[in-house]
Amino acid sequence: MSLAINYLPLLANQTSTSIEKILAIGPEGKGNSRASEAWGELINQPDQKTLMSIFGAMNEAGPVASNWLRSAAEVVFKNLQEDQKISNNTLGEYFLDKKNPSRARRFAFELIKRNDPEVAAEIIPGLLNDPSPELRRDAISLLMKKGKSLEEEGKKNSAILIYRQALNSAIEANQVKPLSESLKRLGAKVDLPKHFGFLMRWHSIGPFDNTNRNGFEKVYPPENEINLEYEYEGKGQAARWKQIESYDPFGKIDFNKPLGLLKESVAYAYTEFESISSRTAELRLGCKNAWKIWVNGDFIFGRDEYHRGQKIDQYKMNIQLKKGKNTILVKACQNEQTEEWTVQWEFQLRICDESGVAILASNREATPVKEESERRSRRPKKS
Repeated sequence: MSLAINYLPLLANQTSTSIEKILAIGPEGKGNSRASEAWGELINQPDQKTLMSIFGAMNEAGPVASNWLRSAAEVVFKNLQEDQKISNNTLGEYFLDKKNPSRARRFAFELIKRNDPEVAAEIIPGLLNDPSPELRRDAISLLMKKGKSLEEEGKKNSAILIYRQALNSAIEANQVKPLSESLKRLGAKVDLPKHFGFLMRWHSIGPFDNTNRNGFEKVYPPENEINLEYEYEGKGQAARWKQIESYDPFGKIDFNKPLGLLKESVAYAYTEFESISSRTAELRLGCKNAWKIWVNGDFIFGRDEYHRGQKIDQYKMNIQLKKGKNTILVKACQNEQTEEWTVQWEFQLRICDESGVAILASNREATPVKEESERRSRRPKKS
């Protein structure tokens, strides 16, 4: 595996060999013993070139290798700091290069902050619109504190302005939620689905059979054609297309509502997204059921797992949007489990750029509003 070109000239032979051993770590711990040996070699080379070579390797590393490299960088940095040999210049160059991985850039900034907290404090406000959500975090936190201070001083309108500025850059739920609550407390309207770019209106169809979890691989009619006027033979009943919309602030589309609390069943959701231009984008999904996704008839990805948790941006997929109409089809499978925590048969989907900022469809309608959401029953039964 090659290292990042910009940092290749910095690599001494031993450093290069050690890093290559770490980059070669495979799934299920394959290569861990060699990586451990290489880690020991790296930390015994406490110089600036070694540190930056490790950062360069992060551009090519997978999640496991990144953890090894980060740990080695921590030790090398600490040794350099103790010997007063650390310089912010090279770390700063890496941090400022927006082409480098977001998490690695954040890590570089954390080291800069440890080395020179005053300089880091000066940098933070300028990160509000950085493409990396990890680096925007501190700038947003500053605005949240400022907004709270203004609110406590009774300067309502000024607090709302500051909170809105923070919300415009926030995409992480642990910042979006308190910002939304603060704005609502002050009487300001907040449209979280639009802020995130969640797709709120769909057509759904089902149920189809998922006995013994065979429905994930089975091809049902919506995978071959989309005709909202058609009906098909479903599981124990006719399967017809029905409109479905979300009133959830985080865009959850709940199949239990149009279809009932079914088990061992498959459902599909279809929507259309009008793009003002041809462009790359990210499809970000949260789902605890088995699922598949198609965009413009092309299969994008799928996951045959059930009830392993759900969160915003759980899965990220690169897609190409066409100018004009784009079609999106989601398949969601519910299994046989009847425990209370397996009742969910839902997903949330949004379209955004690589930094997580929402891309809104030109045909996006106003966010659905419902005064009182229906309360969901908690006892599913097998159909």
